[in-house]
Amino acid sequence: MKRLHAIVSGRVQGVGFRAFVYDKALNLNLKGYVKNLPDGTVEVDAEGDEKSLIELLSHLRVGPSLSNVTNIDFEITDKLVNYSDFRIRY
Repeated sequence: MKRLHAIVSGRVQGVGFRAFVYDKALNLNLKGYVKNLPDGTVEVDAEGDEKSLIELLSHLRVGPSLSNVTNIDFEITDKLVNYSDFRIRY
């Protein structure tokens, strides 16, 4: 088990980005959350097997059709929170 923490920048709010991440995370059996931040970025914190986290990261780079991802700051670590599910946080 690994943990991915990412901050996604660009046109990522108001374009269905959180729902997109939520669907991808559920399909990959990941636990954690996705959340809009006040500065216009989106935070993603997910736990699961490393292969699934890398796949989620590749989805984050593309995003939904109305988004325009310009940057992703991310880290993959062994520090787990042990989330019980994946949620959209508000």
